[in-house]
Amino acid sequence: MTNRFGLLGAIALASTALVSLAPAIAQDEVTITIWSLDDANQPALNLAREFDELEPGIKVEYREIQFDDVVSEAMRAFATGQAPDIIAVDNPEHALFAARGAFLDITDMVANSEVIDPANYFPGPLNSVTWDGKLFGVPKATNTIALYYNKDLYAKAGITEPPQTWDELVEVSRKLTDPANNVYGLAFSAKASEEGTFQFLPWAQMGGGGYDNINAPGAVKALGIWKTIMDEKLASPDTLTRGQWDSTGTFNSGNAAQVISGPWELNRMLEEAKFDWGVALLPTETEGGTRSSAMGDFNWAIFASTQHPEEAFKALEYFASQDDRLFPEFGQLPARSDIELPETGEPLKDAALKVFLEQLQYAQARGPHPEWPKISKAIQDAIQQALTGQAEPQAALDTAAATISGILGN
Repeated sequence: MTNRFGLLGAIALASTALVSLAPAIAQDEVTITIWSLDDANQPALNLAREFDELEPGIKVEYREIQFDDVVSEAMRAFATGQAPDIIAVDNPEHALFAARGAFLDITDMVANSEVIDPANYFPGPLNSVTWDGKLFGVPKATNTIALYYNKDLYAKAGITEPPQTWDELVEVSRKLTDPANNVYGLAFSAKASEEGTFQFLPWAQMGGGGYDNINAPGAVKALGIWKTIMDEKLASPDTLTRGQWDSTGTFNSGNAAQVISGPWELNRMLEEAKFDWGVALLPTETEGGTRSSAMGDFNWAIFASTQHPEEAFKALEYFASQDDRLFPEFGQLPARSDIELPETGEPLKDAALKVFLEQLQYAQARGPHPEWPKISKAIQDAIQQALTGQAEPQAALDTAAATISGILGN
């Protein structure tokens, strides 16, 4: 035991000697760590490298982390004092960290910033980084969903305009469904995962409901519409098990005349779809009714445990200052309404982007609530129960509402 401590002491002395011999700038250099899902083709890694080069007194260590590991690894790291300085977290999970004191309150920093202005952000993304009236992060990027439609199949069926209401969507889907040619009228995701909640919640909101009122009459009607679409085989049976990527693939291959999906599919659509297509706003419950849409993508946050809050916030300011590059260089939509997207030169893509930007005006954050994963699971269960015939939409959503009420402590 004595020898072991003696060895540790020798190492400590050697380390001290090494530091004293290092250049002065190395002693003053601050290291900040950043965790994000982004790889070399996405913004975070590239912007982190740029910030590292621009700031001689700040060194950046970047770690790419997998989607399924973000929450568990980040929470574990925070609990053990090993959290990074900055993390990119999925927007519905932001409140999970903020409400537990894991994220730094940057309200005052933002108020004094000449770079970050909350007024420039779309309401949904800004709401997702807000907890208890304070800011605990900055939106990284955003996305939403709308209705893609096959103009060639529309013309063949004599349909001139995309549906404006839920009932019209059902009628149009009936006309477009063509079992003989393996064509479904609609593709979407009702998967028992966050993707299912992501796609259904806007319908509930358009019907006057929400996560805290999931069994509102309009939300029950919305789930009834989904059930009609599934019962009449207007959408593929595997809608219950596949995600948005596969749903869009069905549309691109010509096996679905419409699909509910997002702007992240635009480049893929241009490559794969061998037909004329367009994008329309999500149909509302009634003509001229309330609009809503899902809101996706990630937020930046600084962990409360950081030893370098000023340097970390400086990095967030740099990232925000480059928001106008998100779309032209990386194909991601900035979470800000003050940035005008440049024309791409692709008519289909440019027309679609205008629709998605309009849809973003109505995009709402999921929550925010620190127990969002549990809330989302209750909604997913209700969707599955109703669409598989285990329960009627009303009963399924009543069960979900009771579960969520318990989670909310009502």
